[in-house]
Amino acid sequence: MHLEFTLACTAMLAASMNAGWANSRLRRVPAPQGLPGRGLPLLDTAFLAGGPARVAEVALVWMHQQGRVVVSRSGLVTVTDPQPWNEVEAALIAAAGPGRQRSLPGLRREVMRSPAVQSIGERLADRGLARRATAHRRARIARRLLGVAMLLTMVLGAVATFRWMEDHFGLTGDGEPGFPPFFAFAGMFAYGLLVLALTGPGRGQISPAGRRQLQLMRAGDRPWRPHDALAAPDPLLLGAVALGGTMLLTDPALREVLAPPVSSGPAGSGGGGFTGGAAAAVWCGSATGGQDGGSPSACGSSSSCGTSSSCGSATSGCGSASSCGSSSSCGSST
Repeated sequence: MHLEFTLACTAMLAASMNAGWANSRLRRVPAPQGLPGRGLPLLDTAFLAGGPARVAEVALVWMHQQGRVVVSRSGLVTVTDPQPWNEVEAALIAAAGPGRQRSLPGLRREVMRSPAVQSIGERLADRGLARRATAHRRARIARRLLGVAMLLTMVLGAVATFRWMEDHFGLTGDGEPGFPPFFAFAGMFAYGLLVLALTGPGRGQISPAGRRQLQLMRAGDRPWRPHDALAAPDPLLLGAVALGGTMLLTDPALREVLAPPVSSGPAGSGGGGFTGGAAAAVWCGSATGGQDGGSPSACGSSSSCGTSSSCGSATSGCGSASSCGSSSSCGSST
């Protein structure tokens, strides 16, 4: 019994400590600032509510309102003003190519993978409104390893109990008196269940604070008006699209063109947000490398927000790109 018990204890202790560490990294907030209420910037709101694809769509609608891009009924995007107002617009203009024209699906994919858009997620994660994909994935793997350790514990418990029964009820019957070892192993299994309950990573990459933030912005008697888009022809429409998607566009032709190819439901309970599913726009990972131990690499694209010296807006930072593995993992959002 002693060997089985030692192996089970070692496996459960290592797995539970790993799960706890991964969960603490997932919930770590490097730069806590509290909830910004209804003062969250437009593109940050779009990212929180719909992921990277929503950011690309809001930027496109904004430029379309100002007449700086033209979106045809066939889905061809033409840039008429190559001067960007922020890093995301610079990524959009760069994605259009030297001819300043590109089909909407390809342009949207490249913009949402750009460092300018991905870095918005890093900023939201720093203040605790979102969770990095690398940390979320690590927490899920740690929980699976804990499940393996729990299964191993039950197997070892069964072996130890069988040997105890042989000693007490077998031919020799010379076993020492005491309780069957099964109860000790069952206690370790219950401990594993408790750790699993306490280390749940939650659904999607939006945090509970992020859900509360979206609820604050959707609540109230007046529609949300982004403070950094007051110069837009229709800031209320931009705010509605950022929170609810392109289906809220009042222009039926533009709404039909920008309709996502695959619809996806809200992430998580109660507050909506982006998910990590194949049908939803995803945030491809950590661009900072040092925060979660991830390594910075391109999210399927080398689009850069450094294409223009006029990227003076604080809408998003020009960080390094992050990793998502394959182009299929970056879909579109509702």
